[in-house]
Amino acid sequence: MTPTDSLLTMDLRSGDDDWSPTPHGHWLATMLAEKDLVSGRDVLELGAGVANHTILIHRKGARSIVATEITEELIETSKVNFERNCGDGADIDFRVADWLSTPGRFDVVVSNPPFCQSGKQNRRYFLDSLILDAHKRLRPRGELVFIQSSMADFGETERRMDRNGFDVEIVGTTSGPFRDYYFEDAQFMKEIEQVDGGYELRDGVYHEHLRVYRGKLREWAPHSNAHLPGQG
Repeated sequence: MTPTDSLLTMDLRSGDDDWSPTPHGHWLATMLAEKDLVSGRDVLELGAGVANHTILIHRKGARSIVATEITEELIETSKVNFERNCGDGADIDFRVADWLSTPGRFDVVVSNPPFCQSGKQNRRYFLDSLILDAHKRLRPRGELVFIQSSMADFGETERRMDRNGFDVEIVGTTSGPFRDYYFEDAQFMKEIEQVDGGYELRDGVYHEHLRVYRGKLREWAPHSNAHLPGQG
C-alpha cells in the first residue's frame, strides 16, 4: 500500500440524506493526500459531508480544523465518521453554518462547492461567493483550496480569482465520465454547451475535467481615501 493509499483508507458510514463522496470529492481527497496544502495550518472546511476531507486534513497535520455543514443531522455524520477514524483528541470544531457565515480567521479554506445541483439559478453561486468572500475568513496571505468541473468554466474562475486578489495555482487536473443525473437536467445540458471547453466527447462518451485550485491572497491595503464601513 502506498502512502497515498494509506491516507485515503478510512471507514465512512452515511445515512440516506448524506452526500457520499463524488468523483469531485475523490479527486480533491487525492490532492489533499498527495500535496502539502494544510500542514501546520488552521483550516476551515466548508461542507464536511461524510468527513472524508476532514479526516485527510487532520492526517496531513493541520494545526486546527473548523468543519461546517448546513444542518445538525449532516454535521453529526461528519463528527461520527471523524471520531471513528481519528479518535476524539483532535483540535476540531464541528459547526452548523451556511457557507461562509461562521466566525474566525484561518490560514486555509477548503471546499468542494456545489455546482450542477447547487439549488441556485446561478449554478456558479457557491463558487463565485467563495472567490468573492473567502478573504473575510482568511488571514493575510491565506489560501483558498477547492475543486471544480470544467463545466463551471475554468477561465471564468481564474479571472475572478485574479480580480479578487488571489494568485492562482492549479494543484492537479483529472477527467472522468458524466454522472447520470447530469443528463436528467435538460437545462444544465443546454447551459454547458455555452462553456468553452466545458466537456469532451470521447468515443461518444461525455467527459468533464476536474481541477483543484489553490489561491493565495496577495498582500493589499485599501487606499486611505477608500470607502470603508463607518466612514461618512
